Amino acid sequence: MEIKKIQEELKRSNIEGWLFYDFHSRDQSAVRILGLDENKIFSRRWLYFIPADDTPIKICHKMEPDNLDHLPGSKLIYLPWQQLNDHIKNTLRGYKRIAMQYSPNNAIPYVSIVDAGTAEYIRSLGIEIITSANLITRFESRLSTREINSHIDAYKLVSKAKDIAFKKIATRIKAGDRPKEFEIQQVMIDFMYKNQLIWDMGPIVSINGHNADPHFTPNPENSYFINKGDVVLIDVWAKKKAFGSIYADITWMGYVGEKVPAKHEEIFQICCKARDAAVRLVKKSFARDMIVRGCDVDDASRKVVNDAGYGEYFIHRTGHNIGVEVHGTGVHIDNLETRDDRALIKGTCFSIEPGIYIPEKNVGYRTEIDVYINDVGDVQPSGEVQKSIVPILSL
Repeated sequence: MEIKKIQEELKRSNIEGWLFYDFHSRDQSAVRILGLDENKIFSRRWLYFIPADDTPIKICHKMEPDNLDHLPGSKLIYLPWQQLNDHIKNTLRGYKRIAMQYSPNNAIPYVSIVDAGTAEYIRSLGIEIITSANLITRFESRLSTREINSHIDAYKLVSKAKDIAFKKIATRIKAGDRPKEFEIQQVMIDFMYKNQLIWDMGPIVSINGHNADPHFTPNPENSYFINKGDVVLIDVWAKKKAFGSIYADITWMGYVGEKVPAKHEEIFQICCKARDAAVRLVKKSFARDMIVRGCDVDDASRKVVNDAGYGEYFIHRTGHNIGVEVHGTGVHIDNLETRDDRALIKGTCFSIEPGIYIPEKNVGYRTEIDVYINDVGDVQPSGEVQKSIVPILSL
């Protein structure tokens, strides 16, 4: 918990304080930033106010009076709702501009956690609510050396799972067998479990028309048999089974043959060029000490796809922040689904994953890498970058 650093950032941002408010652990950013004990019961409303120039204040329910005891500051206990409102009013008296987990017009949904009623009450006290989006970027999405090492370790393992999947397809096809998408997924899952990885769902193993659905997930009923001449997409994300570990998230493409047809490679190369354009912009910006926003990087990537005539088929953002959740709360590479105008900062990790999905042609393409900006501003992919579609039967 970095109270002094938070207060320094509040002063630099001309914000008088940061008010954390939660009910039933809806705000996972608060959990992570404040270091809350997830084994405790948080069934009642609580608040924690960090003023820029004063001692923090905790407001807790009488049933759960000790939940914030690990945090510095004085404590107020409430029981009836009228007492809660009085504590909030007295705590915030004299303040005019405070940050909360709020995003104007819900521009960044990951930050829009405070409910409308609570926001209405705070505003009724004559207070302007400022978005905490940049504070969350600074105090949640920055990774420690241990965290980035856990990300790199996970990246190596998910890359190995991808390699195993391609080789298993090759072995089965060469033996005259036809594996289903689901079967290959289960091979990956077995490897991942054995290597102490955890994840929320997936991985994705898809071919041909299923590739046109960015979030297709195979199961025993919906899986296709894999044959020679099929285009294969593998998207795998996971983290190490240890507290505070950071996700890795990659997508690779393969072709079930010894040589990849030009019609597939040509479109895949557009995705690669879009990916590389995004990385170049981030590298150039940090090399020149220039501000670069998530929306700017999305624009750079999307321009490549648009200029190639496939803009209508690029139906998702270019990338997302990566943290203890695969879609973290830091800066997303997005000017499509949202306009993320937060600046990328040192010490953060994010994916770059342009895709082209053409349902009428029963095919889709995506390349995905993770990128890390270290504390001196060096911008590097977290692992191997795919240059061309893998000819699976040459493995």
